Parts: sequence; C-alpha cells; structure tokens
Amino acid sequence: MELLWQRPRRKTLVNWPEDVDTRLGVLVRAAAAAGEQASRSQVLAALVTAAEVRPDLIAELLHAYRRMPADALEPDNAGDDLPPVRSPGRPRSST
Repeated sequence: MELLWQRPRRKTLVNWPEDVDTRLGVLVRAAAAAGEQASRSQVLAALVTAAEVRPDLIAELLHAYRRMPADALEPDNAGDDLPPVRSPGRPRSST
C-alpha cells in the first residue's frame, strides 16, 4: 500500500514571520516529546492535511492570524519543557 507521506515531493517556499518559524520548531520538538521523529515538512504536511476544507473556517483562521499581536506566540515559543531536536543539514541562517 502506498502512503501519502511517501508520495513524490514538491518544494514549497514559505515566507512568514520569524515567530511562526520558531513555532514550527516548537511543534517538531513537541512531536519528539511524544516519541515521534518528525521533520518540519512532515509537521506542516500533517497540519495541512488535518485542516478542514470549509471556506468560512479558513477565513476565520486567517482573520484570527491577522489580528494576533506581535508577541502572541512568545509564551509558547520558549518550549523550555521540550527536548531539543537537531535538524539535518546545514544550520539555518538568521538573515
């Protein structure tokens, strides 16, 4: 049986705020805390596939995101209680 996560890949460029990128790292670390070994792309794919295709709901999510204050993710982005996860490949630049 072929599994969705094993299908051919497509690269996607994502340009978003640094705090959102940090949040993705925290989610990867949360997966590790639950015993899962997951990449950033796998976490993103899981979130996208879990999203309901309901226009009103997507609009509501967009509105909520666009109204978030700049420091909205700071409390969760520390993730001090989560294990560190080393990403494969070269370290990401901060530019």
